[in-house]
Amino acid sequence: MTGAGISTESGIPDYRGPGGLWRRDPDHEKLVTIGYYLADPDIRRRSWRFRRDSPVRAAEPNAAHRALVELERAGRLDRLITQNVDGLHQKAGSDPERVLELHGNMFGVVCVGCGERSTLDEALDRIDAGEQDPACLACGGILKTTTVMFGENLSEDVVAEAAGAAERAEVFVAIGTSLQVMPAASLAALAARSGARLVIVNAEPTPYDRIADEVIRDPIGEAVPRLVARLTA
Repeated sequence: MTGAGISTESGIPDYRGPGGLWRRDPDHEKLVTIGYYLADPDIRRRSWRFRRDSPVRAAEPNAAHRALVELERAGRLDRLITQNVDGLHQKAGSDPERVLELHGNMFGVVCVGCGERSTLDEALDRIDAGEQDPACLACGGILKTTTVMFGENLSEDVVAEAAGAAERAEVFVAIGTSLQVMPAASLAALAARSGARLVIVNAEPTPYDRIADEVIRDPIGEAVPRLVARLTA
């Protein structure tokens, strides 16, 4: 399972880390909270500008993403559960069928009214043409990216598949995640209770360090390739 920390070496800032978005700008959380987003046109305009200017759009996978592809190719990766919305696992070459995006993906757009779907590029083209808060072309409703914002429910099917993967895992590796957001964080405990060895790779302490079999604090771009080499030896 991966969190924002795996993508920081690709130039994407995390949320809760020492240099994270929420520490630098506590108001940023409103941009990804569904209640604020739906109620306040200014929040929507700021959210669209943030996505237009986001480093995610030009980001490339790093050594940790590529190492997990090697783990999959070695036949040792059952599922890749991610809290990230950046699509870098798939861009690195991970099988999309194995990637479980708990919080969705930022490259799609959906109307909260009628469910009409389009792409982020289409929405950003309209913004560049002067529409600061583009409305659904089918019904006039509010558009949002296909990410799960705070205040929205995760997909029950995706969560169920992730839980099943955690229960059958021999080794459960949590990479670059603070393990503070539920229900994602609970998957580590579920795996451990089901008999998996729990390995945590994260710069900062997590609530689950005490039950982990191994905690690695080294930079993720170095630690994950080394760990994959051990798991595939």
